[in-house]
Amino acid sequence: MGADLLAGLAIVAEPSVLLTIIASAMFGFVVGALPGLTATMAVALLVPVTFLLHPVAAIASIVSASAMSIFAGDIPGALLRMPGTPASAAYMEEAYALTRKGEAGFVIATSATTAAIGGIFGTAALILASPALADMALQFSSFEFFWLGCLGLSCAVFVSGDDVPKGLIALLIGLLISTVGMDYGTAYPRFTFGSNELMDGVSFIPALIGMFALPEIVRSLSSTKTIDDVPQLGSKESWSKVRVALRKYWTGALRGSSLGTVIGALPGAGADIASWISFAVAKRFSKEPKKWGTGHIEGIVSAGASNNAALASAWIPALVFAIPGDTITAIAIGVLYMQGMNPGPTIFINNADMVYAVFIVFLIANLLLVPFGWAAMRVAGTILRIPQGLIAPTLLVMASIGAFAINNDMFGLLVMLALGVLAFLMNGAGLPLAPTVLGIVLGQIVEKNLIQSLISTQGDVFAFFERPLSAFLGVLTILVWTVPLVRFAYGRFRPKVR
Repeated sequence: MGADLLAGLAIVAEPSVLLTIIASAMFGFVVGALPGLTATMAVALLVPVTFLLHPVAAIASIVSASAMSIFAGDIPGALLRMPGTPASAAYMEEAYALTRKGEAGFVIATSATTAAIGGIFGTAALILASPALADMALQFSSFEFFWLGCLGLSCAVFVSGDDVPKGLIALLIGLLISTVGMDYGTAYPRFTFGSNELMDGVSFIPALIGMFALPEIVRSLSSTKTIDDVPQLGSKESWSKVRVALRKYWTGALRGSSLGTVIGALPGAGADIASWISFAVAKRFSKEPKKWGTGHIEGIVSAGASNNAALASAWIPALVFAIPGDTITAIAIGVLYMQGMNPGPTIFINNADMVYAVFIVFLIANLLLVPFGWAAMRVAGTILRIPQGLIAPTLLVMASIGAFAINNDMFGLLVMLALGVLAFLMNGAGLPLAPTVLGIVLGQIVEKNLIQSLISTQGDVFAFFERPLSAFLGVLTILVWTVPLVRFAYGRFRPKVR
């Protein structure tokens, strides 16, 4: 292992690889900071460039761009209430509330620092424990993935605020949207209204842009207010606040990094689910529940760390078993094949030096998050001083480009518009958007694995509890569902003490 690390370090030390890391990080930073242009899009745009690069440089470009994009997605969420990535949507409301208090620099510095911590944590797991974690991920069948999806949907109760009924309604709206398209078991079209474009379901990225960007753009156009007394975002005060927050919520950062690492190693889970679950768990076990919803940094610390931890650990099944952990590693697997680095158990034998070079790239890319976070703080001050009404048209153009670029057709724009109108109506009714997004993300995962499980067992529901891991997740999910109900019933109907 030591010899392979040294050989990998020699490869990364080549000027062409280092230049690729920096250039890709800058590219990922720009793409991630634009509303709707996700980390997956940044990686997809880099694929043609990778054909011209050395194998390690090609993978380095993907690693650097994706890590920086995930962090940069926090910037529009904090400043403009428009998440740049689905993962940043989980804690966007807390970040935006802090910005409204004049703490934008604190938010961005915290996001950069916790992203670096989580990324390094996930990379350490990738280097030291990838075979063991990959084995654990392979033990997950459709039964375990079904329960994991249900557990993720249960988080909607925790992220929906104090009004649980409205949170459940919003979740059901998201689940309804996720059913659009062909039925997984019979391939029968549902809610497509004769549209071929809806056969594959509602495209998630245009939906996300519409739900989060359009209502905010409408509010910006109807308001001439600006944020006064903008703090000096590049000052040492923001970084000193980060140190205080990390000392106070270090358990949250550790928990978020751990959850992100484990969830990211599960094929198909990715940073989005890790972020939502980490945020929900942090809120559930917080010692300061009254501060949530008013601009509380604890959720950003936990979920921010989980983002990049999941991004790194998603490479565990991708490298060892050629199973993509998320959409980014799915693209990366194709690049690996094109570069002659066939992913699978033999990659550590045939290309050990290149694999460890990729590990080193992960460390460098995550360390770069801090100086890029400092640069982002310098730019954020200028953005905050611009009246929202002036930048709204530009944001609308960028959002439209993002919705169009997913499939290069006008239907993405129609999806963005339809979901934007829905979100605007939901905001008017006081319904939270987070559970709806969670329902859209996890609905198809739950349905797919439920049908697979029922087909394999010929409808035997008890089979969901036959495998030890499935039984554990099933019992855990049922407890999450029933314990709050039992507490509510006990508190409502228990005899009053006179």
